[in-house]
Formats: sequence, C-alpha cells, structure tokens
Amino acid sequence: MVQIGYTLMTEQTPARQLVDDAATAERLGFDYAVISDHYFPWVEEMGHAPYCWSVLGAVAHATQRLPLMTYVTCPLMRYHPAVVAQKAATMGVLSEGRFTLGLGSGENLNEHVIGEGWPPVDTRHRMFSEAIQIIRQLFSGDYITYQGEFYDVDSAKLYDLPDERVPIGIAASGGSSAQIAAEFADVLVINDPMPEVVQQFQAAGGAGKPIYGQLPIAYDTDAERAKQRAHELWRWAGVGGWKVMAELPGPVNFSAAAGSVRPEDVAQTVPCGPDVDAVVQKVKAFADAGYTHVALVQIGHDQQQPFFDWAQRELLPALRQL
Repeated sequence: MVQIGYTLMTEQTPARQLVDDAATAERLGFDYAVISDHYFPWVEEMGHAPYCWSVLGAVAHATQRLPLMTYVTCPLMRYHPAVVAQKAATMGVLSEGRFTLGLGSGENLNEHVIGEGWPPVDTRHRMFSEAIQIIRQLFSGDYITYQGEFYDVDSAKLYDLPDERVPIGIAASGGSSAQIAAEFADVLVINDPMPEVVQQFQAAGGAGKPIYGQLPIAYDTDAERAKQRAHELWRWAGVGGWKVMAELPGPVNFSAAAGSVRPEDVAQTVPCGPDVDAVVQKVKAFADAGYTHVALVQIGHDQQQPFFDWAQRELLPALRQL
C-alpha cells in the first residue's frame, strides 16, 4: 500500500501554522510529513519562506510518531555540507529517529542569495556528489578532514547523533541524478510519476529502496474557485520542467515565465475541487510507476483546515483502498 504524506509547504504558509498543521496531519493519520527548504517563494503571491530547520525543531516537539523529511535541502552553497550534517543529526535526535534528510542539487532561486553565482548543471552534480560524501562521513561520528574539488572540512566531528544513522533521500530527475541516488541514497525522491527514472535508479543499485513522490491538489467545495487559486499560487510549476526551474533567479522571473500558463493548464495536472476520484487516480499513477510514498500538497495556506476535514472524511479512506 502506498503511504500517504502531508506537505508542509513553507513557500505558502506562516511558520507557526506549519507546526500546527503538522500536529493536525499526525492526528488525522497521515503516514509522514515532508517540508520544503526555501529562501524564496516560487511566486510573490505565495508570500512566505520561513527557515525550515527552525520549524522542524518545533514540529519534532509538537508530534510524537510522524516521520519527517526535508523535501529537499540543497547542501551546495547556501549551506555547507558539514552544517547540513549537523542540522540533520540534531533533527534525528530531537525526533527520536523520525527524520530523513532529503537532499537535492537545488535551484538558483534559493542559492543565489550568497552572491557566489549559479554553477552549470554538470558542476552542480559534482558538487552534489562531494557534499553527500561529506555528510555520510560525518554521520559516522568520527573526526573528518576532507579536501575536495569544491569543499574542505577541517577536523569536524558531530557530537550529537541519533541512535540510528539518519537516512538520506536524494532527488533525481534524470539518468545522471538517478545514478548518484543509486550510489548514495537510502530513499529516492522524484516529484512526478517518472517510471523511466525509477527504472534507472533500480537498475543502478536502488532496487528495493523507498521512492517518494509529491502531488499538488487544490481542494475546495467550488471547483472553479479551486482552479483559480491553483493558477494564482501554482502556475510556476508549468514553466518548462526542472531544467528551466533550476535556473530562474527569483519569484518575479517565475511569474514572467508563467505568463502564458492558463488556469485550465494548471487544472490538467492539479486536481481542483472536491473530486476524490481525481486525486485517487493521480496517486494510482505514482503507485503504478513503483512509488512507495506520495505526499499531498494542499494549495493555499488558508485552505488547510477545510482540506484536513475533507481528507479525514473522504480522501484518506479512499486512498487507503489503493
């Protein structure tokens, strides 16, 4: 059975509400929760971007059983990988083993803020591999000294580690990143149903490992109102795939790139309204592609409670039948 998660979407939700929403998701029986790690929202209308690691600490305290995961953190520029390892280890301790470190190679949107420029994709993949190796070594609890092409670590050691090593999830969108994930990951992360990437990951050594996806939805009793909200807040997702999304530097650029995206275009990929079957069929597409976990994103921070009510009453029971 596919596990159904809840997404703490930092780009659209105030920090305190994220903590409350996580506690509600646990109470209603969601299987896990993931949280985005952004410096900017995708478009200005989303309006938020709190520091996810502070939120995670509060969420760990406000929940008891809910597994947690970053979806995903970039350890390339904004955070040095040695600092990411320390943050993840601390979350492992605070959550009593409920935390998975989801990693990705990032976007210009969030990483340009340190003023170092945005490297080309082949360079980013080399940086990513190096960063993962540093994090994995630090999770051993030993002193680590490392001199690489991109990163140096001088006699670093993590003093607070959970009883079991923090699992690492790695985001992939194609063959190269699937190879990296197969070599280093405990978990594969791919947003959309991409059976070809799943197959590449499994063939390269990832067979039997969990595979996480994510599905945006816009629940509302009024389907047209849901479609308009999805367009306002989620039109950025239709700008041309990850090769474009990773390069744009700011919310204004995403708005410009999405200028020709219509509400009906968004509604083709985002279930809008109260149709349970539409969501079930989307989740089934993930399951058919080999995914073991799917995290739902309810679009609109002020619509979380209506979504929770609907999920408890209708959606979660239907999804359990998968």
